[in-house]
Amino acid sequence: MLLAGAWLAAGCAAAPYRPASGDTVVTTVARSAGTPEIRQLQGRLAAAPGDLPTALALARRYIALGRAETDPRYFGHAQAVLAPWWGRVDAPPGVRLLRAQLLQNGHRFSAALADLQAVTASQPRNAEAWLTQAVVQAVQGDHAAATASCARVATLAEELAGFACLAAASVNTARLEASERLLAATLARSSGTPDELHVWAWTLLAEMAARRGAAGTAEQRYRTALALAPRDSYLLGAYADFLLDAKRPAEVLALLRERQRVDGLLLRHALALRDAGGNRGALAAAVAELQARFDAAAQRGDRVHLREEARFMLQLRGDPSAALALARQNWTVQKELADLRILLESARLAGDQRTLRDAREWVARNGTQDVMLPGLAGSGP
Repeated sequence: MLLAGAWLAAGCAAAPYRPASGDTVVTTVARSAGTPEIRQLQGRLAAAPGDLPTALALARRYIALGRAETDPRYFGHAQAVLAPWWGRVDAPPGVRLLRAQLLQNGHRFSAALADLQAVTASQPRNAEAWLTQAVVQAVQGDHAAATASCARVATLAEELAGFACLAAASVNTARLEASERLLAATLARSSGTPDELHVWAWTLLAEMAARRGAAGTAEQRYRTALALAPRDSYLLGAYADFLLDAKRPAEVLALLRERQRVDGLLLRHALALRDAGGNRGALAAAVAELQARFDAAAQRGDRVHLREEARFMLQLRGDPSAALALARQNWTVQKELADLRILLESARLAGDQRTLRDAREWVARNGTQDVMLPGLAGSGP
């Protein structure tokens, strides 16, 4: 996620921030960055920069921290650790797998798939590579390829990992309800699996229930997942969207208190402020901060958050044409439900019948199900 200063006013271009004195705190580094494990690995790598196993271990730790803290600096640290091998087309499989995960994080999906396909070709029993490949393929809307990759995961990893993978691959298809039932049954008998897998499964199940309009079931599942992972940014964003759809902005504000460092969560915080009404100053500040972050990203050439920026332009700036341009650009890269929803909504409000028709055809072709889609897509040819 992108980080930027809150000092920028609305409508201003991002500018360098110069602290008034050396005592000014610009940012706070997570305490976990200095764990004994990290320091030990850093020391070993400093003593032997070409030590591949140590480099892989340290890069993995940084990637895990980046995901846990939703802090892109750790992904940069991981890439720096892998620098001696980063540009090599013949990089070792371990490097190619982590490079693929970092490329995936930057939405460079084609490059990530090239690395993953090389890893699975040389290490056909590498479950992590098959799972990462399935996730990338599902995000791109290639459900058949994702399902095939998940089938390999199912033969190599824990049962719950395989069925969660298959559910994720099927979530935008007509197999949604059958996948939900199968995943729920598998989760019920998977008491010994790691919490991370349980969080993923409960989150998938919550999203599936929400898609078919089973709000009570969805909420129960979201809360179960949050009890296991209260700081998971993807989970917080998904539950916040569920609450926003249910017209419960006050609960979103409580949920996301102290969590606005993450761009997607700040966006949902701002939407909740808008829906709750009353605190215009806080809403204006949140909108200004979001604009500054998107401006800074554009200056860096970073287009990772096109979906969030499209939603910002439509729902907070009220500019359907600008939102549609961003949503269409985003749709060429990734095709998850949230991408479809912002594409449909912005096309409808901008009056773009061709985009609406193409999106409706994609929904019909894939059998995508979601109770919100008819209202977003409207009626038409």
